[in-house]
Amino acid sequence: MNTWQEISTFAWHQGIGYLIGSVLFIALLLYRLRPADRRTLKHTLFFFAICLMGLFISGSFHHLGMAKAASILHEIFIVAEGIVLIRLCGMLVFRVLLPAARLDTPSILEDMLVIVGYLIWGMVRLRYAGMDLSGIVTTSAVITAVIAFSMQDTLGNILGGLALELDNSIQVGDWIKVDDVVGKVVDIRWRSTSIETRNWETVIIPNSVLMKSKFSVLGKRVGQPELWRRWVWFNVDYNIPPARVIEIVEKAIQSADIQRVAHEPRPNCVMMDFDKSSARYAVRYWLTDLAVDDPTDSTVRAHIYAALQRADIRLPVPEGNIHLFKEGEKHNEIRLSRETAHRMKTLRKVDLFRSFSDEELNTVASRLKYAPFVRGDIMTKQGAVAHWLYILTEGEAEVVLESSSGNTTLSTIHAGSFFGEMGMMTGAPRSTTVIAKTDVECYRLDKESFESIIQSRPSIAEEISQILVARQTELHSVQDGIAAAQHSHTQANTEILTRIKKFFGLLE
Repeated sequence: MNTWQEISTFAWHQGIGYLIGSVLFIALLLYRLRPADRRTLKHTLFFFAICLMGLFISGSFHHLGMAKAASILHEIFIVAEGIVLIRLCGMLVFRVLLPAARLDTPSILEDMLVIVGYLIWGMVRLRYAGMDLSGIVTTSAVITAVIAFSMQDTLGNILGGLALELDNSIQVGDWIKVDDVVGKVVDIRWRSTSIETRNWETVIIPNSVLMKSKFSVLGKRVGQPELWRRWVWFNVDYNIPPARVIEIVEKAIQSADIQRVAHEPRPNCVMMDFDKSSARYAVRYWLTDLAVDDPTDSTVRAHIYAALQRADIRLPVPEGNIHLFKEGEKHNEIRLSRETAHRMKTLRKVDLFRSFSDEELNTVASRLKYAPFVRGDIMTKQGAVAHWLYILTEGEAEVVLESSSGNTTLSTIHAGSFFGEMGMMTGAPRSTTVIAKTDVECYRLDKESFESIIQSRPSIAEEISQILVARQTELHSVQDGIAAAQHSHTQANTEILTRIKKFFGLLE
């Protein structure tokens, strides 16, 4: 027998071919089906190659006459080969076969069963080598007790992680709150649980801490989608009735299409407390994406602020004693004059006020009310009765026609345009819905503010009616899909003029 045959006969144990074939076949399956585990597979196969090389080295030792060393090395690398096969089988079962059968098992369970497999394989090899296991078991029990006593915290973390996985207290992907830490669970390991916060931090919490302390799983309720209720606080002066504040804010939040705010359960507004100089309110809404809490809160606050501004409700400021001097009055007069001039400049660009004199424009400008809207706000609702019009100064809005067959976007209103003129001039219900496409700034003109002008110069009604007819004809053309409205221009002009005079009491 030559040297190579002697080394091979000792090194390559019975069944080595089946072992190599099984390892390569399972590794190939995992490589194709589990791309995320390819790095682990490479390390495992590298270790397996070392085992094969170790067997060859043990054969070399045997050839050189070092029989005892050769036997020890041979047994060590056979055990290592078995560990590789057990590891690959565990990955195949827990990461391919069980998920294919729609059975979700915790990663710790895989690790524990694989380790148990290692121990059983080691005991089998020891028994095969002729070693008495009873003495080993007795000695191991004593050693285990000593190790368990000295590693209480570590074992507590391991058992805690296993308990968390098995009873489904938390799962990867859950949002939890532990003391002052809020984040998303990204990994549950033997010793600890990893949580990623919104501040781009990863917090490592020992599993024993989670088992001993209270923690909250956010947005989780049996049989319900993932939603988390948020509170947005604000204060309003005592002079404003709570019922009015709640109605205004609820209407604004519920009607607006705000990203990441659930439609059901509906947002609501409640009065929560009495402060020294104001009432404390809160808007409660349900967040659909727990990773974006502060930006969504900010958007909700913007809608609250805009709704209160439109209702001429100011947020309270801290009270204090302020001494005013004569120069302050002059400054206010200058500021008011500049604001009025700016408003008059805006009005001159609007067709509706094209024939107004400077004095009339000044009167209208002084009576305009600032009315901001936030993107997604419903500025006016089809069918609603509202005796005012809006003049856009910043932003864009969409005109939507609601019907039984669905909603149709008719046009986009840009800065410098106006809408709601039929409601202010004739009292007619809104013919379309207007939704803020961006953040919008408007001026609102009420019927009462316009009434004194039209009463002093009734002829202005006829001039305005011609403008209204042109806009109404354009709307009818879009609604009906024809080039002309149902009424002739003359008939429509007469009809609208009569309605304006009747609405403002100009008919005898």
